[in-house]
Amino acid sequence: MKRSALEAQIRAKKSVLCVGLDTDLSKIPQHLLQEEDPIFEFNKAIIDATHTYAVAYKPNLAFYEAEGLKGWKSLERTINYLNENYPECFSIADAKRGDIGNTSARYAKAFFEELSFDSLTIAPYMGEDSVKPFLAYPDKWIILLALTSNPGALDFQFLQVDEQRQLFERVMAKSQEWASEDELMFVVGATKANFLEKVRKVAPNHFLLVPGVGAQGGSVAEVMQHGMGSNSPALLINSSRGIIYASDDRNFAERAREEARILQGQMSVFL
Repeated sequence: MKRSALEAQIRAKKSVLCVGLDTDLSKIPQHLLQEEDPIFEFNKAIIDATHTYAVAYKPNLAFYEAEGLKGWKSLERTINYLNENYPECFSIADAKRGDIGNTSARYAKAFFEELSFDSLTIAPYMGEDSVKPFLAYPDKWIILLALTSNPGALDFQFLQVDEQRQLFERVMAKSQEWASEDELMFVVGATKANFLEKVRKVAPNHFLLVPGVGAQGGSVAEVMQHGMGSNSPALLINSSRGIIYASDDRNFAERAREEARILQGQMSVFL
């Protein structure tokens, strides 16, 4: 997906909402377990209910890989359904891949060719040659982990590498030598919203994928105030559990839609 198409959708929906499909068989409504493919049926219902308010969807690969071959089939059916029925929506494979070059090339083929995702999250700490293979696909995006929301982020990401910069800033600056703002995004956790101004000094107009809103306690208003791009709405705010598990009853899709509508309303004020 081209940047212009993503920005147009954001403006049309007045939303930067990304719905995280962290689909856990132990948490979805019990009546769906009677279906042949309960993960897909759950995802389909969530997508159908929320696409009016969401501009992106982000399956978390761990929840699919944990189910073995059945999980991969559910993932394939989910991305195919999204691409066929709501092609305007941006898709993110939240896989956090990153390896030596020839391995990265195979990961790129898997997610960009076989599964036709628009983007993929990548761990950048093996450097340029581990990232470059993902950039061989036109109109596909890489989303590098820059500043994450987990407590362990303090172990490495804030290390001072020189007088001016911490490690996460160095990663963001260096990676901009590899890719343009039309193919490179960064993950910045919503629980680190007070760092967004610092992030924007390093990457003023790259898209940011910001997880941690909702169940993890991040503030939509704070992220919108400090995270917008310098000349475009270069932001995707992810909510997973707060939307998809708003109800564990038969009304789960309707409740998900309502939670998505509330978040979109909070975002629309800034767009």
